[in-house]
Order: sequence, then structure tokens, then C-alpha cells
Amino acid sequence: MIKVYVPCDTTALSLGADEVAQLLMAEAERLGKTIELIRNGSRGLFWLEPLVEVDAGTGRFAYGPVTPEAVPELVEAGLFDARQTHDLALGDIEQHPYLKQQQRLTFSRIGLTNPLSIEDYRQHGGWQGLEKALQLEAQGIVDEVKNSGLRGRGGAAFPTGIKWQTVLDAPADQKYIVCNADEGDSGTFADRLVMECDPYLLIEGMIIAGLAVGATQGYVYLRSEYPVAHRIFQQALAHAYSTGYLGDNLRGSGRSFDLEVRLGAGAYICGEETSLLESLEGKRGQVRPKPPLPAIEGLFGKPTVVNNVLSLAAVPFILQHGAKAYADCGMGRSRGTLALQLAGNVKQGGLVERAFGLTLRELIEDFGGGTVSGRPLKAVQAGGPLGTYLPASQWETPIDYEAFAELGAVVGHGGVVLFDDSVDLGEQARFAMEFCTIESCGKCTPCRIGSVRGVEVIDRIRAGTQPEQNLELLAELCDTMVDGSLCAMGGMTPFPVQSVMKHFPEDLQPRTSEKSGETTHA
Repeated sequence: MIKVYVPCDTTALSLGADEVAQLLMAEAERLGKTIELIRNGSRGLFWLEPLVEVDAGTGRFAYGPVTPEAVPELVEAGLFDARQTHDLALGDIEQHPYLKQQQRLTFSRIGLTNPLSIEDYRQHGGWQGLEKALQLEAQGIVDEVKNSGLRGRGGAAFPTGIKWQTVLDAPADQKYIVCNADEGDSGTFADRLVMECDPYLLIEGMIIAGLAVGATQGYVYLRSEYPVAHRIFQQALAHAYSTGYLGDNLRGSGRSFDLEVRLGAGAYICGEETSLLESLEGKRGQVRPKPPLPAIEGLFGKPTVVNNVLSLAAVPFILQHGAKAYADCGMGRSRGTLALQLAGNVKQGGLVERAFGLTLRELIEDFGGGTVSGRPLKAVQAGGPLGTYLPASQWETPIDYEAFAELGAVVGHGGVVLFDDSVDLGEQARFAMEFCTIESCGKCTPCRIGSVRGVEVIDRIRAGTQPEQNLELLAELCDTMVDGSLCAMGGMTPFPVQSVMKHFPEDLQPRTSEKSGETTHA
């Protein structure tokens, strides 16, 4: 039987994948062909979505991007027979340079499988990490994660195994595993891809975490702006319960683990772990002072592992293949692979999983293919909306936590946003401060008040009101926010501003009218 694969993730759906699937079924019926339509996950090559693959018995053959309008002519050109007779024919997509240059450990299954098929997941290596974990003592699991060198992929880069060790050692009658799926950084989508394209991977990772620290209850805190991820993950949870991978006596092991999804309330600050815990408890999302750390007193005052989706999704590979196999990738203290997400003014936007150590320039040029506008690239922002703007002189930097820290930059969640030479980075600096005024939880003064003053000071500079004095004031204000804020929200807000002041000072100058030459307000 001919198998036709059409992705079901948010990106593909937004580009017409459902209509493409319906039209393909209609065309097959018209031609009297029997096909099996499989809604797989995206491979993460977003500029080619919807990416349709056809297996007519000789392997999968890809076409993309397939718009609904292109379906009739593709079928006429022999799509169901996997012919290379159309401009949209791509052949074996796994041989595409964008995919072939990657090192997919965490994302090895996306695009290959039906996200909701447990059998598909098992046939592609799923559950093997859990099976090995069930044969180990809790300390043995923690040791594997520690030896792998895995660090938190949510941005803080704290060693995951040390966090798990702390929770394991903490005496308590109840412990929790909390997954931070509140993916709010601009240009990031890797968490969403895990939940939409390989949901059992996250479920398996959370079960293993529970076995490692003695937790029997897990929560996924999912951003409310991800309705497709919510629907798919809830269905995956139901299948995992019905097949004995969740609940009491999981897979006959005598162990238990329960898992629930809770939707966030649209607050960026709830990506911060303590604010997330407050929200999970039904309170307003505000940052908690530390100590105590969540690993000691977390959800409902109990020891809690709070990990990002990508951190937990890396765990099944580590248990299945061993700590060394993971640690052998990367450089320095940055071990394993990182899910880089290319977005913004980029020709080939999408997911790139590579070991730490490739340079920004390699990422931009070898994978991104430059700007979609065709204009010269001016700046790259890494690490989300509060990351620094990196000039061309820094694009040879290897993507590594320590190398980025030396530049005053952050790897963060792996988002990389490109800007061509038409961007006004002064306006982007203002946006960082304005973003903080909107998203601050209001708990501490440097963040709550400093961001408001930051917008005002930038406006005065751009309006030509005592620009030198206000630039000096802006520098002092940034230092105060970095040193005095309670959490990374206020502490990182100055990073993009400071990088513009340092590397793109011409964009933080009074703006003048092209017609009159007079200074105008920003």
C-alpha cells in the first residue's frame, strides 16, 4: 500500500497541511488508488512545510513546500508513484544537507513517526531508556545523568544530575517532577516540536526522572498558546495510561508515576521556575526568593525537580545508550547536543540539532542560508528576547555556554533570531525594556521600576534630549537592574540594550527627519 505522510504540527497546519491531506485523499479516491495517510511530525525544515513524503514501496520520497494549490499538478506529475518529475520533488529528505549535517539524538524520531503511535515509538527505540532505568537503583540513574554532563536546556545551564541528586537526597513523603514547557522566548519552538512530534519521549524522560529521585507525580506546565501541543500531548498521556506506561505498577514493575498537564496563563515570567511553581499552586505567578531552592522546598513545599522539556527529553537517550555516548558530543563543559532554532529574517528557518561547538557563522550560513530578504545580515540575537545582539565580529564564536558567557551573551533555550541591515536596533533596545515593563511580575523594584525608566530614557535619547547625559544614565540603570533584580527577568533585560550600546551605538542616536533634518521623537 502507498503510504503518504503529511505533518500535523502547528507550523505545517498553519501553512495548510490539513487541506493538503484532504486533497491528497480526494485525488487518490478519484484515481482509484488506495493510500494510507499518516499524519507524522515535522522534520523541522520549516521553509519546506508542508513537507509531504510518499512511500510507494521503495522508501520515502519528499515534496515541499506543498501548498493546497499545488496538489493537483503534483498528483498529475506522479506524486503517488514517488516520481522526480516536479520542481517540488526533493527525493530522500534525509540526504538534504540541512538534515545530513545534523546530529539528532533527542530529535531522532521527529518526522519519521506518527506522534501518537506507541508501537511506532517502540519500533524506533522508544521506551528502551525506561527499561534500563527500571533495572537500576535510583542513585544509578542519577549517576548516569551526572556522568553525561547534561545541563539544563531551559537557559540556566545548571547541571541536571546535581539537581536530581539534591532531590534524591532530600527526605520527604512526596516529591514532584515538574516540566517547564512554558516556551515563551521569541524564535523558539523546540519544546513544542517535542510535544507535538514525539510526545512519548517527554513522557519517558519524566518517568525516568521520577524513578531517579523517588517522585510519583509529575506536571507539565504548558503555555496556553500551544493548543495543538496540548491536544496531542493529552492524547499521548491517555495512550500511555491505557498501555501501562503511566499509573500504578507501570509495566509490571511495582513502581508508579502519574502525569498531568496544566496550562499556563500567558505570563512570560512563569518561565522562571519559582514563578511557575507559584502558578501551579494556583497563585499569582511571582518569583520566590532563593533559598530555599525548589529542589529542597518546591511545589507545595516538597522537593521538586524543575526541568525544561529539552532537558527531560535528552534523558531517554542517555539511559538507553549510556552517559559516555552523550558526553562524547560537545566541547568543554557543554556536553551533548543543543536544539538550535533558526528564526527571524532567515532563508531556511527550522530546527538544527548539533553538538556544542559549531560556530554561529556555520549555523547562519550552512543551515540558515542567509536572510530571506537577500539583504546583508546585521545582527544575530541568541538566547531569546533578553539575549544580546551579536555583531559580525562575534559570529566565529563556538556555541558553548562558557564561550558565550565570555562575550556577555547567553545560549539560553537555543533560539537564534537573524536581523538584516534594515533593522533599527535602537528600537529593538527599547523593545527589551518595554517587554520587561509588560512581563515583570512586579516583585522587585529594579525590574518593576527600572524597565519603565529604561523606556523613558531611551525615548529621551532618541528624541535628542541631552543624549550624552541620558546615555550615561541608561548605562547606570542597566547596571542597577543586572545587579539588583530578584531573577533573570530584570537581570537580563539590560543585556540587549548594553549590546546595542557597545556594538551598534549608531542605532542609539537622536533620530532625524529625512525631510527637514530636525530631530524627531522615537
